[in-house]
Amino acid sequence: MKMRKRPNVLLTGTPGVGKTTLGKELAQRTGLTYVNIGDLAKDGQLYDGYDEEYQCPILDEDGVVDELDEKMVEGGVIVDYHGCDLFPERWFHIVFVLRTDNTQLYTRLENRGYTGKKLQDNVQCEIFQTIFEEAMEAYSEEIVHQLPSDTPEDLERNLEQLVQWTEQWMKDNN
Repeated sequence: MKMRKRPNVLLTGTPGVGKTTLGKELAQRTGLTYVNIGDLAKDGQLYDGYDEEYQCPILDEDGVVDELDEKMVEGGVIVDYHGCDLFPERWFHIVFVLRTDNTQLYTRLENRGYTGKKLQDNVQCEIFQTIFEEAMEAYSEEIVHQLPSDTPEDLERNLEQLVQWTEQWMKDNN
């Protein structure tokens, strides 16, 4: 029996915009496999040192790509990461950049323990649409979409939209 083709989805955006919440719930509703790049790196020790300024490990981007490549070729993967230009363009059928109101984002990041430069830089990243611009440069414009991610209603609306998109993609490609 021929294996059904399933899409690969990238959820990206500044830390704190809701990628993990959306990704886990989307995986549950669609049967796609959820991969959080931070967890993947931690589990596989895919690091290139430590950033003292931001107080966090530095991702081994090549190691992450090597680790994921086979799974991505099979399809049916939701990738969650706050950057997007490290992944090969061929991996994704659609890219969603989650966006959050700056004041809300500031509060969410503060609640996570972000302070100083790390907090300021992440909020500025959202203000200047850095991740969206990165996505538009890294992927074909027609597959990159912005989604508001401020309220529980936004989350539900985004989930419904992504589930519908996934179902339609599977109908069109199988």
